[in-house]
Amino acid sequence: MKSSPSTFLPVSSQDSDKRVSFLKCTQNLNCQEKLPDLKESFQKKRKSLSHSSSQLSSWPAYAPGHIILQNRKPCTTSEWQSINKEQLPLSIPKPRYLEDLESHLRRELQALDLTKGKVQELKLQPYREVFEFFMEEFRTYKPLLASIKKEYELTIAYLKEKIYSLESVNAILVTASDQCTRQILAFQEQEKIQIAKLKDERIYLLKLIDKMKEEKYSLETQVAKMRKAVAEEYLRYLNESDARKLLLIDLNEMYRLKEEMKFAQIQDEKGEDSVKLALALKVARHDLTKAQVELNTMKANYGDVVPRREFELQEHKCNELTEKMTILQKDFDDLQEEYDTMLDIHKQVSEERDKFYNDLINVQRSSTPRPSWEKCADVIADGAEHWSALSEGKTSDQLVDVLLEEIGAGLLRERDTFVALGRSEKVPVYLRCDGVVRNKKLTKKEIVTILKEIWKEKIASDLQKGKQSSFPEFFLNFFQKRYGDAPAFDWTYSVYENIKLYKSNEAMSLFHQILTGELDEAVYHSHLQELANLVREVTVADTANTGQLTRDEFILALRAAFPLKTEESIQELTVAAGYKPEYPETSLSYKLLFIEDEEGKTEPFVRKLKKQYVNEKRDYIREIQAQLGTLMEVRPDDLRAAFCILDHGLSERTLESYICYAFQVSKDQLDPAVSIPIEVLMKRLKAGDIRRQGTVIGDAKYQLQSHALEETEALVNI
Repeated sequence: MKSSPSTFLPVSSQDSDKRVSFLKCTQNLNCQEKLPDLKESFQKKRKSLSHSSSQLSSWPAYAPGHIILQNRKPCTTSEWQSINKEQLPLSIPKPRYLEDLESHLRRELQALDLTKGKVQELKLQPYREVFEFFMEEFRTYKPLLASIKKEYELTIAYLKEKIYSLESVNAILVTASDQCTRQILAFQEQEKIQIAKLKDERIYLLKLIDKMKEEKYSLETQVAKMRKAVAEEYLRYLNESDARKLLLIDLNEMYRLKEEMKFAQIQDEKGEDSVKLALALKVARHDLTKAQVELNTMKANYGDVVPRREFELQEHKCNELTEKMTILQKDFDDLQEEYDTMLDIHKQVSEERDKFYNDLINVQRSSTPRPSWEKCADVIADGAEHWSALSEGKTSDQLVDVLLEEIGAGLLRERDTFVALGRSEKVPVYLRCDGVVRNKKLTKKEIVTILKEIWKEKIASDLQKGKQSSFPEFFLNFFQKRYGDAPAFDWTYSVYENIKLYKSNEAMSLFHQILTGELDEAVYHSHLQELANLVREVTVADTANTGQLTRDEFILALRAAFPLKTEESIQELTVAAGYKPEYPETSLSYKLLFIEDEEGKTEPFVRKLKKQYVNEKRDYIREIQAQLGTLMEVRPDDLRAAFCILDHGLSERTLESYICYAFQVSKDQLDPAVSIPIEVLMKRLKAGDIRRQGTVIGDAKYQLQSHALEETEALVNI
């Protein structure tokens, strides 16, 4: 049985409204068609009931006549109800108009045809007419009754519309119910088919199970038969084996008897005693059994044992191989560590290479093209050879300074006079004059010679006086003693302009910084002290007095002269001295390291030593600034605490000299409550000879020893 698919037809609210309006229109048309007849019948009925309506009376009534109730409150007992009910008559007849209405209602209801549809609406029509008659007669209550009727009519119309809409929904539900019923029937048919298939499959499986059981029974029967056959065969083979063993025993016994008979026959022939022979045979058999037992015991205990000589030989070989294995394993571990180290180094070098390459690309992208410095050889005096000597080993910044020096030197030689700066207090004392001074047009050699003479006389004068004099005043006094007061300014201006120009010359640059107050005079003395200590140590290391030292001897001398320098700094100094790590036995002349030419140019070793001094001093001052923290004003106690924390090797005298120099007062004038700005303090420390002491070597910090000066001067004059 196949169920046809049913489709749900949803009824929208708009369609239902249209249907309701259509029904209303049809009802109105029917009402309009019947309206004349109803009007005529209504007029007739009204006329027939008008006569009876004139006889209206109050029914039921509890008092005769009409009682007009005045000033009665709602929900209170009226006066006529308070009359004794026993005085009223027992039966009161209905009003005539009421009886006419009831009789009219009964006639109309009997006249209705209840076999047609909508019986309730037909029954409602007579009641509606009776209510209309009632309203017409009671004109006073007609508006109220009309409104009541209207509300009832509206309610009835609303309920009709709702019933109609529910009828459409009911139709949809009926359709859906039919469809669901058909689907259920279809599902039942499918289930019946599936059940039939499952039953067939069940019957097939039951048959298959029965067949498998039969096969199982047959196989079990065959297995039982095979077991029985195997047992019988096993018994047969067992009997045959026993028979064979018995046969062998019989054969051995026969062979033994045969041998005994032969032996007895031989003995009979020899004439020996059979009892003695039997006893000897028994003893021999006993010894044979004992020997056999011992042999078996030896085989069992020492079957796997090797000879001692072979064991010792193998043990010796094993020890040798073990030692070789240990050495190889150690070498392998070392190689593995070196390999890992090389991998790490390679990784670091690769990262640095990539970083430098990126930096190079960025620099090439952002920086200006590198100038061709060879073009300067055509402009500089003395030609290309002089320029190549000046530019050797210098950076672009240094080459710019050299070029400016050469250009400035040419311009300076062309000038004959200098305009004096006047006698203002802001002008240094050695330049304080009026008018015009002459240019002496000094060469580098002459200037360096003058500077050496100034230093020599300054040191001798300070040693003689026992205190350090003002360097600018001594600079002026030096020329005044030699050339007089007026010509002295010619020399001071000439020397000052030249040392200000030649910044690449170490001697001139240092002299200019000390003269202008950028550095303290103690820096120069500190350099001489370092060189004097180093000369003394290398001289002591040269035990053979050959003037040469190997690399190891030179390193020992450096460590003795500079115990606070790091291993890296020592290696830099050895490389600057000309030693090569791959040739440790090479000897070099240490006296050549301290040579200074006529223009004040020193060897790379001395320049590296001075550069390390500057770097160490800069790092030390940075540590002091970091130790002071965020202090904006520094007092002597704060600076003393910073020095003591960073440098435990400072002596009390050296510490006091550092603090007095930083505050520019003597020890007696040092006030613990006075403070100076951190910027001023750092500037003064950078200008002074401030260095890490580590361990106390000596307190002579700002005084130069005479023997050190003599040794340094001797080296300079080589």
